[in-house]
Amino acid sequence: MSDHGFEFHRSSGVLLHPTSLPGPDGIGDLGQSAFSYVDWLHRHGQSLWQILPLGPTSYGDSPYQTLSAFAGNPLLISMEHLVEEGWLLPEDLAARPSFDQERVEFGPVILWKFGLLQKAWALFLEKAKSSQWQQMEDFRQENSAWLEDFAIFMALKDEAAGKPWCDWDAPLVRRESSAMQEARRRLEKSISSFVFVQWIFSRQWQALRSYASAKGVRLVGDLPIFVAYDSSDVWANPGFFQLADDGRPTHVAGVPPDYFSKTGQLWGNPLYNWSALHADGYSWWIERLRACLEMVDLVRLDHFRGFAGYWAVPATEKTAVKGTWRPGPGADFFRALQDAFGKNLPLIAEDLGVVTSDVVKLRDDFGLPGMRVLQFAWSGPDNLFLPHEHSPNCVVYSGTHDNDPTLGWWKHLTDAATRDLVKEYTDGPVNEPNWTLLRLGMMSCAHTFIATMQDVLGLGREARMNLPGEGQGNWNWRMPASALTDPSGKRLARLTWLYRRRPDQVLPVPKQPDFQDFQEKNTELADET
Repeated sequence: MSDHGFEFHRSSGVLLHPTSLPGPDGIGDLGQSAFSYVDWLHRHGQSLWQILPLGPTSYGDSPYQTLSAFAGNPLLISMEHLVEEGWLLPEDLAARPSFDQERVEFGPVILWKFGLLQKAWALFLEKAKSSQWQQMEDFRQENSAWLEDFAIFMALKDEAAGKPWCDWDAPLVRRESSAMQEARRRLEKSISSFVFVQWIFSRQWQALRSYASAKGVRLVGDLPIFVAYDSSDVWANPGFFQLADDGRPTHVAGVPPDYFSKTGQLWGNPLYNWSALHADGYSWWIERLRACLEMVDLVRLDHFRGFAGYWAVPATEKTAVKGTWRPGPGADFFRALQDAFGKNLPLIAEDLGVVTSDVVKLRDDFGLPGMRVLQFAWSGPDNLFLPHEHSPNCVVYSGTHDNDPTLGWWKHLTDAATRDLVKEYTDGPVNEPNWTLLRLGMMSCAHTFIATMQDVLGLGREARMNLPGEGQGNWNWRMPASALTDPSGKRLARLTWLYRRRPDQVLPVPKQPDFQDFQEKNTELADET
């Protein structure tokens, strides 16, 4: 058993996906802007940086629908750092297109960056020293449990012009031994190129993580409960999913009809064969979480209620109406995680939506903090998301990646009662809704508060990251370069100090409190801020 336990203390942080960082190649990456952002967090008293899933995206560009639950996104690789390492030449960047600085244009970005990664691989083949080959081979061996399947999956997908794996030749769909051996021989160089890209991603990510750790900034990752059907995970492990003999799903994921949707939500992800996973000791899930914790310090576990019970919809249905509830793995699954990672699991339970008593019990039995989103708090004074209803063991958010930024939410409210309740609750006019929610989150008794970067900067609907239900046009917001010198950072730092969420405010408690010394310490912190 390894102990990855995460110790919570009173702290705050910011949600910003790396793709939203400024940078020269049309998308945020792991280059200088990422290190500058860590500096910004540290300088303004923030000890947490929350991100979205880091996997390689596919159709729709969603980080929640990736080609692998283990691999990193090649689009995050810094081309500038590849020049510094010698795997690209300065002149390789001379033809850089003029990219949009406000939105990620995924099509042109993919063509540009994947072309450069192929150049880097060619230069590596030509000039790499034996020690560098050995480093890549060590990485390959250490990650062989997922990397070999991912690399051949991607090579086969390229060979098939991007077709989903269920449309490949039948022997490859079934992973017959002779077909797989022939594919490894035929595509050896292509397979190795995908290993190279993952090695480069890992090197750059670990350098950023080490820098963040040295600055006192811990990384909060995001683990979607479900994986994409067209992924190396499902192709390589069909027995762990509810699939028919031809490899296609029998049932898919979604949520039932509710107040927000008369037909529910049909996500389409394949569902797990939990009995098979249980019989195998949940090894695939344990390795998935272990790989995630190699990259981050704490993990938001998406759609937590699915571990208590999930909505199963026949794969032939067009809506989620005709689904049924089925039991999830429950406590048995989390006990297996505790055996692997220690009693204090480094997890945040994403327990939003309709949460039943069995979900609450599962969360509380394992001591997992749940989520409280302030934009959802205004139905009445008994709403559990209002600050006076918070418990210390929860994580408060101003909003999430699925919400409008607070200014957009406030501007487009059609219910006057919501506005009136916010005004009554805060006992004053709401001139800056974003700062109203940021202050409420900071003052909460919850041990952790996470603001969205859009709320810190006071941006509106134009900066929304995702609109659920829309398959296109999401995930493309980019933060302006001027954000890191914006005065909002100092304002955030002041609130962080005021509500004692700065790491250097975690003071030892003496047996006989010296209140004069306590007052002097806080005066010093206020002067520094």
